[in-house]
Amino acid sequence: MNSEKKTVLKQWLRILIGLVIFAFGVHLTIFANIGLAPWDCLSMGVSYHTPLNYGMSVTLISIVIICIDLLMRERIGFGTIFDALVVGNTIQFFNDHNPFPLNEGILTGIPIMLLGFLFMAIGQWRYMSGAQCCGPRDMLLVGLGKRMPKVPIGVVQISMLAVVVFVSWLLGGPIGIGTLVSVLGMGLVMQLVLNIVHFEPRDVTNRDCVEVVKILLG
Repeated sequence: MNSEKKTVLKQWLRILIGLVIFAFGVHLTIFANIGLAPWDCLSMGVSYHTPLNYGMSVTLISIVIICIDLLMRERIGFGTIFDALVVGNTIQFFNDHNPFPLNEGILTGIPIMLLGFLFMAIGQWRYMSGAQCCGPRDMLLVGLGKRMPKVPIGVVQISMLAVVVFVSWLLGGPIGIGTLVSVLGMGLVMQLVLNIVHFEPRDVTNRDCVEVVKILLG
């Protein structure tokens, strides 16, 4: 096995580990039980106005975001595929096997949600550094960030989530204190983590599926 193939496989391992860490962070934000995060609010709002249930609304929104990513000339890689296959199932696994009762208080819920943001940010760093593209929402974040190079990526994240919350509100999505905490907290924690590890996702040169397959078959 040549060095490029080994590099690809090591990147896959890094991406998968990062996605599991990210999924655990999402699980913690759900376990906090103080309100849906912005993208979840949007999915629920869409389900109120269409024949689609919540799960199908999530899928529809993901497809729309991928189309936007492609319009912005962001590439689809194995990181995108792994995100679609791993994250949802892993979150469900953590939800099903958490031995503790769901949190019932705001004072404990906010620290749990912030801890979830920390794990999500660490997971994002790990799988983005795999350089094989990322999930639809993170691709959208990176694509927007490239068009605003002087704006810190955390501020771009906050702005994007604020728009998502506004659209969710227009659709009647269930916005709670956790939603508002997510808008500010998710972006700020991500920016802090990326600053600590000196990682800038806009500087990563990603390999798409076609390029990686050529390496593996070469």
